[in-house]
Amino acid sequence: MPPPALDSRIHAAQPALKHRPKSPNRVLAEAEEQWIFDEGELARTPSIQDGMSIEKEKELRAKGINFIRQVGIMLKLPELTLSTGAIFFNRYLMRMSLVDKPGMKALHHYTLGATCLFLATKVEESCRKMKDMVIACCRVAQKNPNLIIDEQSKDFWKWRDTILLNEDVLLETLCFDLTIEAPHKQLFEMLKHYRVEHNKALRNAAWAFVTDSNMTQLCLLCTSRTIAAAALYAGARLCSVKLPDTHSRPWWEEQGVPLREMIKAANYMSQNYETPPQKGDGTTNATGGAGNASIYGIGSPMALVPDFERRGSTASVASVKRAREDEVNGDREVKKRKVDEHVNGANGGLNGKEKEARQEKDDASEEGEVEE
Repeated sequence: MPPPALDSRIHAAQPALKHRPKSPNRVLAEAEEQWIFDEGELARTPSIQDGMSIEKEKELRAKGINFIRQVGIMLKLPELTLSTGAIFFNRYLMRMSLVDKPGMKALHHYTLGATCLFLATKVEESCRKMKDMVIACCRVAQKNPNLIIDEQSKDFWKWRDTILLNEDVLLETLCFDLTIEAPHKQLFEMLKHYRVEHNKALRNAAWAFVTDSNMTQLCLLCTSRTIAAAALYAGARLCSVKLPDTHSRPWWEEQGVPLREMIKAANYMSQNYETPPQKGDGTTNATGGAGNASIYGIGSPMALVPDFERRGSTASVASVKRAREDEVNGDREVKKRKVDEHVNGANGGLNGKEKEARQEKDDASEEGEVEE
C-alpha cells in the first residue's frame, strides 16, 4: 500500500509557513546608492549654488511634486507611479538648476513635474493617452478642474510639445537610470512577512507615512528599504502594534536596516507634520507639510516615534472645522438676536401707540357717557 500523501500528514490547523524577507536586489541597491546624498550635499544643490535660498528650493520642490500628485489623481494613476515621478523630480534637481541663466532658460517646476510624471507612466507601465495627460496638466496648472480645452487650443499644443521635448532632457540628466524599487513595494513585503497586512489601521498608517515622504527629499537621504522600515516603525508606534523579533534579533535587523538609519528617516518624516516651512518672503505657509504644496491639511497625524514630539497644536482637522462652524453659528445667533431685538423694539413702539390710541378712545367714550 503506498504511503499517504504529504498533504494528508499536515494538520489542517497548522499555520502557513512564514515568508522569508526578500533580500534587496544587489544591482538595484548599487544603482540606488549613487543617488543617496547627505544633508550637506542637499544644501549645495545647483539651484542653491545659483543663488536660490534653501527655503525657496524646498517650496518649489514641494509645489512640483504636488503638481505631480494632483495630475496623477485626476488621471487615476496608481500610487507607485506618483512615487516614481516624485523620485525622478528630486533626482533631476540634484544635477540641474531651477534658476535661469544667460542664454539658458531653466525648466519651470510645473513643466518638470509633468515631464517626470509622463516618464513615470512609461516606467511603471501605467500609460495614459497623451491627450488626457495634457488636458490634466492644463487644468491643474490653471487651477481649474472644469477647464474646457481641446486639441485646437494653443495651451494644448504648448504643453504637449514641452513634455515631449523635455523628456529627452530628463532622460539624459538621469543617465537613463530608470529602474526604481519603490518603498511602497518594500513596505508591503514587510507587512506580509510579519502577517499584519490585514491590519487596516497599521497598513493605512504606514502607507500614508511613505506617501507623505514623497513631498520631502527623504528619497535622496535614505534607501527605499530604509524608508519602508521607518514608515512601518512609525505606523506600529502610532497603532500600538508590536512586531515580533526573530531569534532575539529586532525586526529591523532581520530586514537589514540599521537602527540609526531607521530613526533618522523616521525623524525626517516627522518634520513633514511639525512646523510649516517659511516662504521666501518670511511668511508661513498655511497648509502644513512640506511647503504650501501639501495636499494635506493642518491636522496631519502625529508620528509617535522617539525624539520627535509635536511642539505645535494637536488640533485635528475635525476639531478645527467644528470650531469654525461654531464661530459661524455664533455669529448667526448674534445677528439673529439683534434682528429680533430690533423687530421687538419696533413692535413695542407700535404696541405703545395702539395702547395710547385705545386709551384715548376709552377716555372719549367715558366722557360721552358722562355728558349724556
